[in-house]
Amino acid sequence: MGSVPDLERGRRLYAQARWREAYDALTLADVVTRLPASDLELLGRAAYMLGRDDDYVNALERAHHAHLDDGAPMPAVRCAFWIGHSRLFRGQTAPASGWFARAERLLDQERGDVAERGYVLVGALLGHLVRGDAAGALAVAAEITAIGERFGDPDLVAIGRMEQGHALVRTGHADDGLRLIDETMVAVTSGELSPIVTGIVYCNTISFCRGVYQLRRVREWTAALTRWCARQPQMVTHNGLCLVHRAEIMTLGGAWDDALDELHRVGEEFTLGALNRLASGEAAYRYGEVRRLQGRFELAEDAYRRASALGREPQPGLALTRLAQGSADSAAATIRRAVSESTRGLPRVDLLPAYVRIMLAVGDVDAAAVACRELDEIAAQQRSEAIDAMRWHARSALALAEGDAQAALAACRRACEAWRQLDAPYEAARSRVLLGRACRLLGDEDSAGLELRAARQVFTELGAQPEVLELLEPSVDAERRHGLSPREQEVLRLVASGQSNRQIAATLVLSEHTVARHLQNIFAKLDVSSRTAASAFAYEHHLV
Repeated sequence: MGSVPDLERGRRLYAQARWREAYDALTLADVVTRLPASDLELLGRAAYMLGRDDDYVNALERAHHAHLDDGAPMPAVRCAFWIGHSRLFRGQTAPASGWFARAERLLDQERGDVAERGYVLVGALLGHLVRGDAAGALAVAAEITAIGERFGDPDLVAIGRMEQGHALVRTGHADDGLRLIDETMVAVTSGELSPIVTGIVYCNTISFCRGVYQLRRVREWTAALTRWCARQPQMVTHNGLCLVHRAEIMTLGGAWDDALDELHRVGEEFTLGALNRLASGEAAYRYGEVRRLQGRFELAEDAYRRASALGREPQPGLALTRLAQGSADSAAATIRRAVSESTRGLPRVDLLPAYVRIMLAVGDVDAAAVACRELDEIAAQQRSEAIDAMRWHARSALALAEGDAQAALAACRRACEAWRQLDAPYEAARSRVLLGRACRLLGDEDSAGLELRAARQVFTELGAQPEVLELLEPSVDAERRHGLSPREQEVLRLVASGQSNRQIAATLVLSEHTVARHLQNIFAKLDVSSRTAASAFAYEHHLV
């Protein structure tokens, strides 16, 4: 086949988003006669959509030099920018810096106002983001948007507006930032952007919304990304992350088997390209999370190890696994380390609910209270139902550990409602367990039974075996795992309800000396040194 038919066919297939066929046709055409600069760009973009990162960069480097040979420095600037962008994303900072510098030097030779200035500014914007300078990023993003609007460049406008939105949210202006993000996504879903920028904006926006716990937006934009991927069956580069996002939404919604199927596909079908390598680590962690919720702890541990090997921090999942296995001290050491290494604010939100849970399990009520206050501070800055639900659940657990059933009741009702609004049945059921325990502490056994039975039903339907077993046989479980006799559990329940030794003695018709001896045994078996710590254990293990 001659080069001209191959070239024409390659251009046509590219326009139809048939990336593999387009890449093959353009490659054949290039073998016979070296492609011109514009077609080398098409070849590179097709390679990008197939996850062939090195081929993408090689084609753009050739296009860059071809544009310069043709006396067209501004298209060469764009190529230099995208080469730098690819190198930076793959961790090749020195080559990335070199290509960004080349783009800037070529631009400096251009005296007029040109759209390419906006692309060079994107390189500067990325620098602000790496340094954590949200205010600087906001200013540069606004300038990028203005340049894009001035030159009618929708890709540039989308990049600038997206980053403006992100920066506004990071600086505490959540409403304004989210509106800009939503506006950007209108351009994406309307098909106004180039394929590469469409994928970048989809993935960045969904990841950002996940990071600030805008779970409704994550669900909606993931559905849109799924439709976009489905229209391009030959695409490879964005599919892995799309499946991970879908699996996380499925996990939240209780479709755990479906989530496992999607996560399995990430490692089996989508391995090429930097984005898919990033997805593989996240997929391993999410697989571990589902297995942990199911009580398949060996499978969960294996998945967390894979995630760690792929560069994904396996916390808080691994710490929660240790807690479920009865290794509370190990869980506490791990989660303390993870929290101490994390940055205050949003980066800690994934860790803090688990931290509260584990600290209460080991009787460190003060540490749990500090974490609850931090969650409150974050929730005040972010308009997020999910963060609100997390903080109310944590507040409820803390109040129960402190013996304040009324405060626990109010907090867990708010948590339950927030989780229901987010269609998160497992989390809602966990909050219902706290609701039942609060009712029991108030002496309302009928309501406690209703709440706990409803929670157990949800756990059974989901396949959350650890929660099912704990709700079915809490006292047997406590005796097996911690050696508490039925009488000691009885004493512990009364301690947790706030009774003194004298009151406990009167209730159980025992001497105060016998009650004190039971307490000494309880403290020794639980490895705690105070009534508060023992009470925290009782609430965490559903003994009250």
